[in-house]
Amino acid sequence: MKKSISNSLLLLSGIIILASCHSKKQLVKRQADSSAVRTDNAASAVKNKINAIKSKQVSFTTFSGKAKTKLNVNGNSNDVTMNIRIQKNQKIWVSITAVIGIEVARALITPDSILVINKLQSVYIKKPFSYIYTYASRQVNYKTVESLLVGNAIPELLNENGKLEPSNGNVVIDGQLQDLLYKLIIGPDLKVTSTDLSNQSAGQSLHIDNSAFVQADGRVIPSEIAFSSTVKNKTIQADLKYSKTEFDQPLDFPFSIPSRFSQVN
Repeated sequence: MKKSISNSLLLLSGIIILASCHSKKQLVKRQADSSAVRTDNAASAVKNKINAIKSKQVSFTTFSGKAKTKLNVNGNSNDVTMNIRIQKNQKIWVSITAVIGIEVARALITPDSILVINKLQSVYIKKPFSYIYTYASRQVNYKTVESLLVGNAIPELLNENGKLEPSNGNVVIDGQLQDLLYKLIIGPDLKVTSTDLSNQSAGQSLHIDNSAFVQADGRVIPSEIAFSSTVKNKTIQADLKYSKTEFDQPLDFPFSIPSRFSQVN
């Protein structure tokens, strides 16, 4: 249990699957957005569609959420609670609590660094942000993490070079950024339904499903997000459901490393 939870946090930080939500609020019926334009091969139509999708992305200054999370790491399953706080473009704070209510780990991610404290084993990890490239493509950056946490599209994937195709009322965006292949499914409301990322040469893949959309402080966000990741011989599945979400509230980001803790690689 101790080793599994510790590894779960480290791997989640590495492949950026620290997010999502479930709320007791009424689900939002996803309807076609009136500003959407028909997709065709004309460059202007593609540009208009991409701009319309961008306009529907969640905008915020701070975000906080509490998520019941089922983690399965290499077949080892645990139920935990994640408390997540974001200061946009600056830092992401995560606290992981075990079923018995004891905080077992804490993480702080910035555009430059990743810090993880394992309270069960009194150790910590301090790495540059580039450490995640052990688990993810080099096209991943700090803003990728923030986007996934609130159900937004990864910014770099909303470009005019991707191929756009209509499909059953949705829009499918296929493309490639260097060695990263991607596929987005955008719903009729221009919100992201699913994201697929893969780097075949590195043996990396990540699939994300967003569902059960709700209203949260005037924003439409997915209340359930399911992740499935493969990184060479490591596999991770995570199902997250928030019990609480808030935007643009003052937040604290408490993080300190006790002197008795030892640093590990």
